[in-house]
Amino acid sequence: MDSLQKLRQVVFSLHPLPDKEWEQFAEILQYKSFYKGDFLISEGEQEHNVYFLLKGTTRNYFNRDGKEFTVAFHFEGEFVTAFYSLITSKPSVVTIEFLEDAHVIAIPYNKLQEFYTGSFNGATVGRKMAEMQYARRLEKEMELLSLTAEERYARLLEKNPKIVASVSVKHISSYLGIQPESLSRIRKQYSRN
Repeated sequence: MDSLQKLRQVVFSLHPLPDKEWEQFAEILQYKSFYKGDFLISEGEQEHNVYFLLKGTTRNYFNRDGKEFTVAFHFEGEFVTAFYSLITSKPSVVTIEFLEDAHVIAIPYNKLQEFYTGSFNGATVGRKMAEMQYARRLEKEMELLSLTAEERYARLLEKNPKIVASVSVKHISSYLGIQPESLSRIRKQYSRN
């Protein structure tokens, strides 16, 4: 499946667009490539795009007192951006780093807004995307507050089995809110079962 078809499949799973509107949307897309270790955006910069990951994995994190806190991972077939910065036009509070070489489709936010204005169907896609982001964030907050570390790890593996192969123990433990040593112990117990 070519890259545009991958994006089309995800967009249409949210809400189908008539052919003419899909063609208008496709005209605003930009293709970009990144290397492992590159940054999509750094804390303090302003975000201007939504990205669709064709290939690769990203990590969203912030720094406090010299310590990194991982808040999200994104994988192939997902949208990624510094949403807070994008929506508020304020500097990003997170850094988004590529954990492997990646190819993305960039969607300029100003062009996306114009598309939403001219397309009820496009605006519906945007609303559903925002709803998905909210649900994803709420689910993570509830997991952090109500599940044990073992349960959070099991859920993460269930949702994203690829994470074990492509993300370091340090980053996964930060995301789960536990120490790397605790995660190593959990992983050993989990692999025995």
